[in-house]
Amino acid sequence: MTLWEKVRSWFFPPQPLAQEMVHYQTPPDAADQYRLHLRVERDGRGLLVVNAATVLHLNQTAAEYARLLVQGLDEDAVVRAITDRYSIGPAQVRADYRQLRDQIITLATTTDVAPDYFLDTDQVKPFSATTAAPYRVDIALTYRMDESGTLDPEARRRVDRELSTAEWQQALRRLWDAGIPHVVFTGGEPTLRDDLAELVRYAEGLGQVTGLLTDGRRLREMAYLDGLLQAGLDHLQITLISHVAGVHDGVVGQAGAWEQTMAGLRNALAADIYVVVGLVIRAENAAAVVETVRSLAEMGVRAVALSSPLRAGSEEERGRLQAALQAAQEAAHAGNVTLIWDLAAPYSRVHPIELEAGLSSEQIARQHLYLEPDGDALPAQGYNIVLGNILRDPWKAIWGNTARTR
Repeated sequence: MTLWEKVRSWFFPPQPLAQEMVHYQTPPDAADQYRLHLRVERDGRGLLVVNAATVLHLNQTAAEYARLLVQGLDEDAVVRAITDRYSIGPAQVRADYRQLRDQIITLATTTDVAPDYFLDTDQVKPFSATTAAPYRVDIALTYRMDESGTLDPEARRRVDRELSTAEWQQALRRLWDAGIPHVVFTGGEPTLRDDLAELVRYAEGLGQVTGLLTDGRRLREMAYLDGLLQAGLDHLQITLISHVAGVHDGVVGQAGAWEQTMAGLRNALAADIYVVVGLVIRAENAAAVVETVRSLAEMGVRAVALSSPLRAGSEEERGRLQAALQAAQEAAHAGNVTLIWDLAAPYSRVHPIELEAGLSSEQIARQHLYLEPDGDALPAQGYNIVLGNILRDPWKAIWGNTARTR
């Protein structure tokens, strides 16, 4: 850098990089597997998503370091790029880059690390930062709940069609172009869609992390599960509604449904995929919830997502549900099972983020949006506010409409 360039940089700081999304995934033969998604915001700040689980907010300089890391540049190339833009000596750039690189890679390959403390940065409250797009979109491919086409009663009045395979592919492309690194396929029961594996493969081809929320019954078919894994599915949540004979997902009369779900869960646990079990605590299963959590831990389940309709029913019923939820949490801790609070829920009035974390719809929308089977965008599952349609409306208009949730 010339003397004039150095003096100029003191008075005219470098302009932020262009807004973009960059993605890195380790090669299949790498000893440590991880994925990094970096979204550079309009003002130059960065949003680094590590393994679709940890979100790091980076200032402009850190975002530029991270971008060069994700793009795979070697250390000397990084030093040249940063010293060309900032009045920082090569030795300092090299030291700063090594520190950030080592911290990110360690975070990506280590579990149970507190990222805000580990990265030695100022703590950022969850969902507090303004972003150009959410971190994740939950996609309800269908509201059908069984092979006969029965609809979730709450959804019956909301949508009258499902997007086709080609339309969902178009929607996924629009989400990726908007800078959204993570999608979760939910419903209804998404495995009733014959094109689920095809849609997972398409999203993975774009670079997105993909998850699935299911009742697990079709996963008892090993060929079906293998098809999803070969398509690239990254994580799986199997939701348990009740442990009462003949009751599953709110539908009465499906004998053996629980056994089918357990068979699917056992197959998933034996496969090479991250598995979370979602347990919805209701009046009919509250007494058995501790036993259920203990049984899941014995099966090898390492993560559970708990939710309960704590705002419904009488005060006495809410008290019993609260006690059952607390007991389930304690049983999970005792069984060394991780509690997950920010995964999707099936279409119902039960929403773990809204009910358990006490967050407003504005805070929820900063993390993820929800698409209905016809492509309508909602701030989150269960919010009857249509922000627009992913195929008909510009992304900026949809995202701008989240202000209506405040």
